[in-house]
Amino acid sequence: MKGMRWIGYVAGRYVSRGRKNSPSAVLSVLGIATGVLALTVIIAVMNGFQLGFIENILEISSCHVRLEGVSPAQYPGLNEKISALPGVHSVLPFRELNVLLRGKQANPRGALIRGVPPDALDLDPGLAGKLQIESGLFDLEEPRNIVICAELARYLSVREGDYVNLLSITGGLFTDSDDGSQVYSVSGIFRTGFYEYDLGWGFVNLESSAELFRIPEEYDDASDEFAEAAPELSDAEGPYQTPPVLGIKLKNRWQDRQVTAEIRKVLADSGLSEEGFTLSSWREYNRAFFGALRTEKLMMFILVGLIFIVVGLNIFQAQRRTVLERREEIGLLRAIGASDIAVRLVFVWDGFIIGLSGAGFGLALGLIISFNIQTFFTLLEGLVNFFISGINTLSFYFGGHAGTEEFAVFSPQIFYIKEIPSRVIPHEAVLIFLFGLLSALFAAWFASGKVSGTRPAEVLRYE
Repeated sequence: MKGMRWIGYVAGRYVSRGRKNSPSAVLSVLGIATGVLALTVIIAVMNGFQLGFIENILEISSCHVRLEGVSPAQYPGLNEKISALPGVHSVLPFRELNVLLRGKQANPRGALIRGVPPDALDLDPGLAGKLQIESGLFDLEEPRNIVICAELARYLSVREGDYVNLLSITGGLFTDSDDGSQVYSVSGIFRTGFYEYDLGWGFVNLESSAELFRIPEEYDDASDEFAEAAPELSDAEGPYQTPPVLGIKLKNRWQDRQVTAEIRKVLADSGLSEEGFTLSSWREYNRAFFGALRTEKLMMFILVGLIFIVVGLNIFQAQRRTVLERREEIGLLRAIGASDIAVRLVFVWDGFIIGLSGAGFGLALGLIISFNIQTFFTLLEGLVNFFISGINTLSFYFGGHAGTEEFAVFSPQIFYIKEIPSRVIPHEAVLIFLFGLLSALFAAWFASGKVSGTRPAEVLRYE
């Protein structure tokens, strides 16, 4: 046989007609579809949670690149030069300090306060996109304004317009005459959706943070050298203010190494040596956390992906039975001129059709659920609660106690989430599809190995 188009035709007939009383092809397709569906939805939900955490960390508490040890007063125009680099999205100077906040409640609570410019949300659109202002405004124009997180405001029993007492731990440690305590007015309350930030974060004016984060001369061994290097940073009373950190956000966080090299070149052109500053990327100061998330995702991928091994073994056994049961047909094909590899490709094409059908159907259904995950869980909860309601009704009718509570997949009383996040990453969806397809393809290839052992003369003699 010179042409090879017959291979697809014969394989299609095998799949469509199958064997009597054996729905193996249908079960194989459903098995692969179930595996692809499950893995697609699980990875999409995991991506939603993990990317939400990562973006909250990088956009709120951290950044893509941090530049420390450089004062804008010493090098005017540095922020503008860095902002003009092609890969840079925004540059925001800030200071961070740990404080104790006390509101109407007698017990104070520790918090991390970040000093930022009044126009911080304009300078950093990424930060603005993550902060949901629940009350008031992000107003830091007044030196004694503070914007605090929602859970912290609830703990301190304060609302917009109330006052909080801020005790700078740095100030309390470095001076005896001033305990660092100051009164701030709550100008706004925000929420991020990340519990750690919603319970212990706040923003103040950058200049106010400079006053809180001061180091008196008598407590700094290097104060004389610091004053000579940067006299413009000292005030009339003698305390020296640490320069703010420059938080640099990138258009693509995976280009951090390239942009870091460009920033180093800008700093070198400005006369800064490598010892005069610290430049680090998000890969370095969040390495442990991001590594743990990556390992968690990989292990979930492997564990759920085991279903493809089970399905592949089922296809392998089904194809082996097919080869044995179709020995006569194989012998006939060999007798009229088909080669071993051509006959073997019939069964491989059979597996390809099964894998393509199952993986395609599973991926399509998985993407539909992933993009409508909230609706899916609402329907699931409604179905479960319908059965719970029926059980409660029957229990009450027969004299029992109908005390079963309603079911919720992610109860707000337990989980700090308002909705279930879902993110589909295209290359991961393609990889899952290929897993389903290749599991069937390899199973069919190995199962069809017995074709080469079929001898047409012996098969036809006994028929």
